[in-house]
Amino acid sequence: MDRSIRRVGVFLMLLFCALFVQLNYIQVVDAPDLNEKPGNSRPIDVAFSEPRGTVATADGVVIARSVPINTKKKLQREFPEGDLYAQITGYFNYSFGATGLESAYNSELSGRTPAQQVEDVTDLFKEKDRSGNLKLTVRSDVQKAARAALGERRGSVVALDPRTGGVLALWSYPSFDPNPLSSHDLEKANNIKRFLENTPGKPLLARAYREIYPPGSTFKIITGSIGVQTGKVTPEGPTYPVESSFKPPQTTRPLPNYGGELCGGTLFRILAKSCNTSFARMGLDIGGPAMIAGAEGFGFNEVPPFDLPAVASVFPDEDFSQQLPTLAQAAIGQGSVASTPLQMAMAAAAIANDGKVMVPHVVAEVIDQQGDVVERKDPKVWREPINAATADTMRQAMRQVVAAGTATRLQIAGVDVGAKTGTAQFGSGRPLRSHAWVVAWAGPPGQPPVIAVAVIVEGQEGLSEQTGGRVAAPIAKQVIETALQPMPAPPTPTTTAPPTTTVPGGN
Repeated sequence: MDRSIRRVGVFLMLLFCALFVQLNYIQVVDAPDLNEKPGNSRPIDVAFSEPRGTVATADGVVIARSVPINTKKKLQREFPEGDLYAQITGYFNYSFGATGLESAYNSELSGRTPAQQVEDVTDLFKEKDRSGNLKLTVRSDVQKAARAALGERRGSVVALDPRTGGVLALWSYPSFDPNPLSSHDLEKANNIKRFLENTPGKPLLARAYREIYPPGSTFKIITGSIGVQTGKVTPEGPTYPVESSFKPPQTTRPLPNYGGELCGGTLFRILAKSCNTSFARMGLDIGGPAMIAGAEGFGFNEVPPFDLPAVASVFPDEDFSQQLPTLAQAAIGQGSVASTPLQMAMAAAAIANDGKVMVPHVVAEVIDQQGDVVERKDPKVWREPINAATADTMRQAMRQVVAAGTATRLQIAGVDVGAKTGTAQFGSGRPLRSHAWVVAWAGPPGQPPVIAVAVIVEGQEGLSEQTGGRVAAPIAKQVIETALQPMPAPPTPTTTAPPTTTVPGGN
């Protein structure tokens, strides 16, 4: 009898061990595959019932959090700052998914990365909030300055720390309020989404990193950099002819300077006065292969390693030997050249940072609920298109644009500023329409620049022939002046929990 009992006991023990191992395998190993199976709605229900981390700016302003609601999903995403950070956070919706950081960092926010998940079998029996909080590089004061400066003009502002690649501000107008899109009242959310999708100006489009435009004369900082880096150009020469237009080879159509002005000289002069004719000649002297390689060195023709879903900027990759007029246009940022505002901010940042393009990012850290850093975004070099000497030459040239060129509106007392303006014509017909651009960097004199900015104000009917110096430069100036101030102190923590919300029709 004792032997039989022992056998049953051993059998039950082995069975228990087998079940325990299988449970562990399912929970730890198979869980990701099971969650991805079509028709399995449980992970979706769980996602809206379990804790989800907050998103906060570098100075501690909470811009996304979960609040309790009176539905079976228990929690709903809330964005306390409304439209201010919508192109960064995105939205989080039961019906049509997520965008922005809510999508890109879904695993971190919900606590489902390997670093946040079960560490050993005993963790299976612990009730533990594994969600992660995101701390951003974005400063609330710089973001607000970008919104205020751009106003209700369609366009974008991107500000970076050139030393790290951290985004200080990223704003586009028009924007949208992600709160109604994150509602569990699905009829309401879907109606608002359809309305926004059909609204002129495409407010759902994160134009700062997902829309490309002809960069116009701001691209001349890249052409100039390539010219210096390849040895074709120095501050002393060549001296380009003073002329109002230039007829490239293989065409009878002249390429004019803005307003038909006479323009020419050496590098510093032609950048300060934005001579189309001189930079078209420079591009032809550099040649197609070197121009392509140089533009790609800055990041063109490749999706940047941004932690939001950016698109690639474009420089034509073609045989220019029989397309020299196209090459001349490309050298001044026209024709087939197209860039995101993010990419042009990165180009200015590279010149500010001794030729190094840093990996751009908006998330600085992922922090668990115990306050420990789970993941930190350390500065990392992505590209190095020019050396430090070339970058220094281009900084000198960009200073002249501010001192005595097209960007005098960017002069700031006691601040070292370099810039390049741009007027990028697009479309056809009359009146001509153009985008107003400016790219700039700034910092304390004698020290490395601490901010790089790109601003575009999109051309619209009635705003023809706007210039970057007149329209975009004051916007950049306001953003730079704010960024050079000390970062605001974190807001005082509140001990009051967000109120429970009742969602009509929510499920």
